[in-house]
Amino acid sequence: MKNRIMLALLLAGTLALPAIAQQDSSNAQSQPAAQSAPAAQPTAATGKEPLQPQTNEGFWGHLNPFARKKYVQRQTQPIRDRVNELDELTSANSKMIKDVDTRAQQGIQLASAKANEADQHAIDAGNKAQAAQQTAQQANTRLNTVEQVVTNIDQYQATTQAEIRFKPGQTVLSKNAKAALDDMITPLKNQRGYIIEVQGFSSGHGQTAISNSQKMAESVVRYLVLNHEIPVYRIYLVGMGNAPVQASTGENKPKRITGGRVEISLLKNNLEQLAGNTTPASSQDQQQAPK
Repeated sequence: MKNRIMLALLLAGTLALPAIAQQDSSNAQSQPAAQSAPAAQPTAATGKEPLQPQTNEGFWGHLNPFARKKYVQRQTQPIRDRVNELDELTSANSKMIKDVDTRAQQGIQLASAKANEADQHAIDAGNKAQAAQQTAQQANTRLNTVEQVVTNIDQYQATTQAEIRFKPGQTVLSKNAKAALDDMITPLKNQRGYIIEVQGFSSGHGQTAISNSQKMAESVVRYLVLNHEIPVYRIYLVGMGNAPVQASTGENKPKRITGGRVEISLLKNNLEQLAGNTTPASSQDQQQAPK
C-alpha cells in the first residue's frame, strides 16, 4: 500500500513539472515587456531587421541538454539565409565598385589622351608660328634686297676691261685680240644685267680718225655677236677718233694715242644679284609650303 502511494506522488510530481516550467517562462517573457519597450534595432545591411533569438524554447529546451536535429536546423536556417543575402550583396557591391573603377580608369585615360593631343596641337601650332615668322623674316630680307637692287638697277659699274691694239691702218682682229675677247666674254653666257661698252680710238685727224676708230670698234662688235652670240642691244659702240686718252695716275695732261686701239668695258648692275637672291628663296618657300 505504501509503495502505491509513493508511485502516485512521483507520477503527480512528474506531470506537474511541465506546467510549472511553462508558467515560469511565460512570466519571464511578460515581465521585460511590462517594464520597458525595447529600443529600435538598427537596420541590417540587407535592409531587414536583425535576427532575434527565440526565447520560448519550451520545457525540453531548458530540460534536455541534447538539442534535436530539426530544432538546430530551424534555429540556423534564418542565419544561413542572411549569410547568403550578405554574400549576394557583397558580390553586387564588388561588381559595382569594379565597374566604377573601370569607368574612372577609362575616363582618366581619355582625359590623358586628350591632354596629349592638345599638347601636340600646341607644339604643331608653335612650329607653324615659328616657320611663319622665319618666312616673314626671309620675305622682309628679300624685299629689302629687291628695293636696294631696284634702286641701283640703272647704276652700272665697270667690272672687267680689255684693250685691243691695232697697227696703223689695220681693222682686222688678230689672234691675240680674239683670245683676249674670248677670255672676257665667255663667263657672260646665260647672265643678265650687263652691257658692253666698245670705244674705238685712232690716230689722225677729223673724220678720217673717227671713221677708222668706228671700223675697229665694229670689228670687235661683229666678233662678239657672231662668235659669242652677245645680243646687239647689250653693246654700245662709240667711235672716238683721235680723242685724248684719260691721263694715267701721276700724269697731269691727257695724251693722244698713236696707231689704233679699242677699249672694251664690261658693266654690270644688280639685276643678276636679284635673280640669285630670289630664285633660291622661291624654291625654299615651295619646300616649306604646307602640303
